[in-house]
Amino acid sequence: MELRNLKAFVAVVRLGGFSKAARALFSTQSTVSKAVSQLEEEFGQALLERLSTGARPTVAGELVYTRAVAMLAEGDHLLAELSDLRGLLAGRLRLGLPIFGSARLFAPLFAEYRSRYPGVEIELMEQGSARLEEALVAGEVELAVSLLPIAEAFSWQPVRDDPMVAVLAADHPLRDRQSLRLAELAHDPFILFEQGFALNPRIEHACALRGFTPRAAARSGQVDFIIALVAAGLGVALLPRILTEGRNLAPLGVVLLDETDLRWRAALLWRKGARLSPAARAWLGLAREKLPQGVVEE
Repeated sequence: MELRNLKAFVAVVRLGGFSKAARALFSTQSTVSKAVSQLEEEFGQALLERLSTGARPTVAGELVYTRAVAMLAEGDHLLAELSDLRGLLAGRLRLGLPIFGSARLFAPLFAEYRSRYPGVEIELMEQGSARLEEALVAGEVELAVSLLPIAEAFSWQPVRDDPMVAVLAADHPLRDRQSLRLAELAHDPFILFEQGFALNPRIEHACALRGFTPRAAARSGQVDFIIALVAAGLGVALLPRILTEGRNLAPLGVVLLDETDLRWRAALLWRKGARLSPAARAWLGLAREKLPQGVVEE
């Protein structure tokens, strides 16, 4: 039984299909399918039900999936111990970053990390924060970025505390304001994020506290498309300020959201009690050095 076949199987189950698993593993769909077929041949029974919309585990597949996750995590622990022996001359950093904000916030860290530890291989997963937390629990990544508040299952260190802004169409009556309150947008349609983005429940909860439910006109996982939908007059969008800095959004309005309970508070997470590899500890140290974010930016 080969670990790479187990890794492919786990990815198919977690992501619900072969094509998504192939993209996550930087592989081809045929390679992932072959890996799963080899496992099924070894076990002598089907592990997946192939559906027109993807794949789901059989009863045997559920059992194999549970054991495979534990085996892969144990394999990573072994690699971490070997990395300790070698120091950071070699090793692997398995890191999960959100789609939003990562380029601006973390690209300089990648360059610095690479210059300090050129022998470390960086394995990057880019997903919404909710999906990254799942990947962290499953052992697919060792560190991930998500938003506060953080679940009890994780330890964490802060990396950014940013206000939210409202992106408003050129003809919106509030577009020239310096700041506004969330309740002032109660009657506007919202451009929200796709499922798997941790900001969605934060926004919905903040709206509920103010007595309304945001009416979703559209959803997207792409910042440029969200902004384009606002420009087309479909609704308003709430974005972390970091995503609007350096962009020429005229004639749209970008107005500070004056709400202390709705901010983009990002943190680096790891499983509580986990023994982090030297590569992961080095990344945490670099982030602490370059992103000293107990600081609140206004």
